[in-house]
Amino acid sequence: MTDALIENIARVRARISAAEKLSDRTIGIVQLIAVSKTRSANEISNAYSAGLRDFGENYLQEALQKQAQLQGLPITWHFIGPIQSNKTAAIAEHFDWVHSVDRIKVARRLGEQRVGHEPLNICIQVNISNEQSKSGVPLTDVPALAREIVDLPGLKLRGLMAIPAPGQADAQLYAAFARLEATRLELNKSGFALDTLSMGMSNDLECAISAGATMVRIGTAIFGPREPGPG
Repeated sequence: MTDALIENIARVRARISAAEKLSDRTIGIVQLIAVSKTRSANEISNAYSAGLRDFGENYLQEALQKQAQLQGLPITWHFIGPIQSNKTAAIAEHFDWVHSVDRIKVARRLGEQRVGHEPLNICIQVNISNEQSKSGVPLTDVPALAREIVDLPGLKLRGLMAIPAPGQADAQLYAAFARLEATRLELNKSGFALDTLSMGMSNDLECAISAGATMVRIGTAIFGPREPGPG
């Protein structure tokens, strides 16, 4: 384990705590997920030794290889990348959370392939900035998709996930994050019990926490700059 990794994790935790305090949030309420795509099993093991327990992966085959190498560690695995329908069985078997559900077909397959095990925690991915090239459902379609997902066997609908468009000013970012929180609250008023907002990354975690994030997904600020991963 390197001193740099330990320092990076401490720095990120301090940023989270400061943002919680500044926003009058309960200290410790925001969960840190280390985004470990393109990182080695050894790097994940070191981060685990430094106290991290939740790791997010985007690429299924890469993740499965690392999970096999790290099977002795009780890691909570989060799938946070786009989901291909033919990959749902492996995702349902090997992950604890899926943050990137944006189609009922994918949700049904995940549920069917998870039945008989502890329910798979699900977040609906929302295209909060209406980017044509980005995955996720439009904000207006979230209630309908949530109603379809909530009673599926094998799944537990926990909340919403979003990745705002890059390069926005803080005010624009906050507005986007706040729209997601407002949607979660409206869904809960209509009978849902959503407790999770997965939003915020290395460059905007403070803004996300101020708007209500309960999970932040941090890669670069923990592991340092990365090489481009597989598509």
